[in-house]
Amino acid sequence: MKKIVVFFFCLSVPLYALSSKNEIDSLLKVLDKTLAERTSFVEKKNSRIHLLKLRLNERKTLEEKYHINAEIVNEYQPYVCDSAILYVNENIKIAERLNNPEYLYDSKIRLAFIYSISGLFTQAQEILRAIQLKDLPQSLQLAYCWCYLRYYENLIRYTDDRKFSQEYSLIYELYRDTIMEILPTDTEFYEKERAFMLQQKGYYEEALAILTRTFLAEEPSTHSYAMASMSLAKLYELMGEKDLAKKYLLLAAITDTQLAVKENESLLALATHVYEEGDVNRAYHYIKVSLEDANYYNSRFRNTVIARVQPIIEESYLVKIQQQSKNLRLYAILTSALILILAGSVYFVYKQMKVVSKARKNLRKMYRKLEVVNRKLDEANSVKEKYIGFFMNYCVLYIDKQDEYRKTINRKIKVGQIDDLYKMTSSKRNLEKDMEDFYSVFDEAFLNLYPNFVEEFNLLLKEEERYVIKNGKMNTEIRIFALMKLGITDTNQISSFLRYSLQTIYNYKSKVKGKAINPNNFEEEIKKISSFS
Repeated sequence: MKKIVVFFFCLSVPLYALSSKNEIDSLLKVLDKTLAERTSFVEKKNSRIHLLKLRLNERKTLEEKYHINAEIVNEYQPYVCDSAILYVNENIKIAERLNNPEYLYDSKIRLAFIYSISGLFTQAQEILRAIQLKDLPQSLQLAYCWCYLRYYENLIRYTDDRKFSQEYSLIYELYRDTIMEILPTDTEFYEKERAFMLQQKGYYEEALAILTRTFLAEEPSTHSYAMASMSLAKLYELMGEKDLAKKYLLLAAITDTQLAVKENESLLALATHVYEEGDVNRAYHYIKVSLEDANYYNSRFRNTVIARVQPIIEESYLVKIQQQSKNLRLYAILTSALILILAGSVYFVYKQMKVVSKARKNLRKMYRKLEVVNRKLDEANSVKEKYIGFFMNYCVLYIDKQDEYRKTINRKIKVGQIDDLYKMTSSKRNLEKDMEDFYSVFDEAFLNLYPNFVEEFNLLLKEEERYVIKNGKMNTEIRIFALMKLGITDTNQISSFLRYSLQTIYNYKSKVKGKAINPNNFEEEIKKISSFS
């Protein structure tokens, strides 16, 4: 199902054009992450080789050792050149000891192939010339010709000389023709070679159809998948489809890195591609990794190819770094200037904030004072309203009482009850009764105005010295401070009001202060008692 989706995706160019940028960006991120983790892929590769070597040590027959050596060579061939050569030479010795010509030819062709991809062209040519095509079995004739193809392909790229390249290209085409003659027409290998031949002749669409089918038939995360991706990338490059070429270069590079393939051209080709697009940072990173891989593999051929590209990319990278350094210096100067301006602005704002803060503190103080004043005004108004109303009512009652008293006197005078009249006017009992009534009225009025006065008054006293009022009547000590709460602070006035001597008033005040928790501020605390419940 996945392959069908990919197939239609590749054929639907307009749809691809809409999503290609997002897809390529995603693949670039995958590749960057894969390159960052390439050490883990190398470890996996080494683990597989180690297991093969353990198996090799367990085998006793030459035949078994030959086949395990071949597996080790398959692992080392794209990974470490010298190790691959070592195990191929081991198989050459085993083939000679077994007197098996097919094993011997196969190992020598394999050795020539490794020499050709590592840049040892002279050694590869000596081996290939020593073998006659007609002496080989049909299965090895194909491998022999394909080895020659790779030999001349790499030689052309290594030489980089037009005269020799044309000569090598002619020989290259001859061997391709030979391969086409040898291969059965109904094989996948034949189709691949036919696609390369069509591509060489400029029949790009026909070649694309074949290579697309080949790509879709490959299993992802395999070396053949990477090679198929690389073939499509080269073809799309020739067709001018830069985005598609980049996509398949990315797929090839990701797969090669995951398989720990050190002898690869995908990352090098991708470095050149992104450099041409202006992505110098990635180009520098990719060419650097390509060189590390080439050195790891010990590929003289790949080092030579990289050496032609690397200085150009490195120079551009250095120019960019220098420009960035200049920009950083400029940004540093501008940033410093902005910091100074900002510091000045912050200082100015700080000064203004201090002024504002001071003004706010003053406003808060004024507001608190206003609150106190308003509270006192509210309290005074409340007291005034309640007090005036209460005592107006009391005055009316007193007037009525005086009128009744007057009428009683007049009646007694009319009837001649002089003795009763004398007794009534000379007795102090009436006066004491009037004063007692007056204090009761005062207590009731005051406690209506200040319902929490006695409770808050007691809170200012030590717990064992607190007063308990009965029947809503205050004692003399509480009345003295109640009068002070009403603003009557003159001792003479208090003395007259309560009908006690000045000394008695002083004694009462001293006695109560002696019971206070904080005697020094006692009178001030009394004044703060609110009328609001």
